[in-house]
Amino acid sequence: MTSSAVSTAVELINAPLLYKGKVRELYDLGDEVLIVVTDRISAFDYVLDPAVPDKGNVLNRLSAFWFGETKELIENHVVHIDVDRLGDIVKDREALKNRIMVVRKAQRIDIECVVRGCITGGGWRQYQETGKVNGIGLPKGLRKNAVLDEPIFTPAAKNDVGHDEDIPFEQMQELIGAELALELKEKSLKLFAFAREYCNDRGIILADCKFEFGLLDGKVILIDEIFTPDASRFWAKDKYALDIEIDSMDKEPVRTYLSASSWDKNSKPDPLPPEVVEETSRRYLDIYHRLTGKSL
Repeated sequence: MTSSAVSTAVELINAPLLYKGKVRELYDLGDEVLIVVTDRISAFDYVLDPAVPDKGNVLNRLSAFWFGETKELIENHVVHIDVDRLGDIVKDREALKNRIMVVRKAQRIDIECVVRGCITGGGWRQYQETGKVNGIGLPKGLRKNAVLDEPIFTPAAKNDVGHDEDIPFEQMQELIGAELALELKEKSLKLFAFAREYCNDRGIILADCKFEFGLLDGKVILIDEIFTPDASRFWAKDKYALDIEIDSMDKEPVRTYLSASSWDKNSKPDPLPPEVVEETSRRYLDIYHRLTGKSL
């Protein structure tokens, strides 16, 4: 069932706005934070119009699903996802019922923890130029989209402005300390292995993904979102091939449309056509159903 798109929740929440990202809005609840996942969509560093119906619902519910599936592997920040427990903090419960998550406040570790199981995207571009990804030497002769013998951990330093910066593991150790860096690497690889097997059993290849971690009372916990189409690259097994741009199970229709248009990439593009919005919404609902076995 397709719902109306929610491009912002600012008028629907009786709590101070802490942060407004490209997709998520964070509201201050004192000891906790309310995350509202909107239907905003971004590509090539621009937030686009219009918002995509159900996108935020899928991202939020899929994260909640994965946080539940992985809680034995690592503690996470989730308190609950029940809009009814928020009382008069929420003005329109129906509009926000699938898109809220109340979480514990943690100190974000400013490293994006990326795991790559296949050589594609930015990793492929690095490999073509240097034979390495984030300083990790890989075998010669790999082809685009090849499955790596062992997944690799390729962190990035988070920048609140502009792109995150790919860094070698040694630099990550210098930034946050060797012991913490090793813990994040081990946890990231373990999470990736768990999800890759889960996806594989459902006809999906998890090509790569990213995690964010925080510190709460000195302990590392998992925060933000996990294994969503916005934080992972999912490929349908029946679409997999070497040496091509694989049609990934996310906002690919938007990227394809913009790349084929006359847009100059230096200013916000014109609104997306209805058919592109509808196909993108369908993609998000489809990956949710394929991963969870449920419909929204």
